[in-house]
Amino acid sequence: MNWLLFHVLSGQAFFSGVGLVLVAAAASTRSRPIFRRLAFWAFVLGAVAIVLSTTAIPYWCYALAVAATLAWIASRYMPAWRRWTRIAVAAAWLAAAFVELPHHFMPSLAPAPSRSITVIGDSVSAGVGSDKSETWPKILAREHALKVEDISQMGETAASALKHVKGQVVRSAVVIVEIGGNDLLGSTTSSQFARDLDALLADLAGDDRQILMFELPLPPLRHEYGRIQRAAAKKYGVGLVPKRVFLSVITGSGSTLDGIHLSQSGHERMADCVWHMLQSAMPTEGAE
Repeated sequence: MNWLLFHVLSGQAFFSGVGLVLVAAAASTRSRPIFRRLAFWAFVLGAVAIVLSTTAIPYWCYALAVAATLAWIASRYMPAWRRWTRIAVAAAWLAAAFVELPHHFMPSLAPAPSRSITVIGDSVSAGVGSDKSETWPKILAREHALKVEDISQMGETAASALKHVKGQVVRSAVVIVEIGGNDLLGSTTSSQFARDLDALLADLAGDDRQILMFELPLPPLRHEYGRIQRAAAKKYGVGLVPKRVFLSVITGSGSTLDGIHLSQSGHERMADCVWHMLQSAMPTEGAE
């Protein structure tokens, strides 16, 4: 995966797009032809970057920014509007960037009472069929003396994960959820995914349990799955791990078998990433 694709799928292209729209608004204040061309191309490239980033900001935020943008474009034929529409388009897209920014920071964990975690995931965590790689939950357990309850399964969806969770008692105070890829790429509708994910997190939440969930890298125009994850995470106090974290693993050299499923080096990188998230919360060995 090249840097441009990473930039798009990680959602960072949204901020690049907003920056280009601001450049276009600023350049449009000048009358020289070179500035007009700059404004045009900066706007076109910015709009493409925003669309391709598939950033799951609220509908109202997109509606406000798009309305301001259309008014700014229309002001070409109404000179009296130009100054105010430039200000409006800049303010609206800056507000959208401000709304999105918190989702690019890593969540933090409070100190946990024990060195035990539960992993709920799909084949990214469970491994695939004949592959003999040591999975990242097993690496975490071996390298950091963690008690890892791994209930990840190949082909897992939010619905099937809920069935597995209900079939056993989850005792860990920290739970890592790596679920949703099969829902997104399979036949699960967004409304069904919303119901299944809500039920899964509702079952896991409570009893002072801390939950971390990996945010899904979204294909273009699949915003709704991202909104569902964010809404459910907010509802149940779940820490949402920015999508760039998982992407940084699978974009590493030799990290995957097929572009998605992790190779041995990919599992090792994933274990390192997860340990960095957990390390500050885990009690020292022998302190439990």
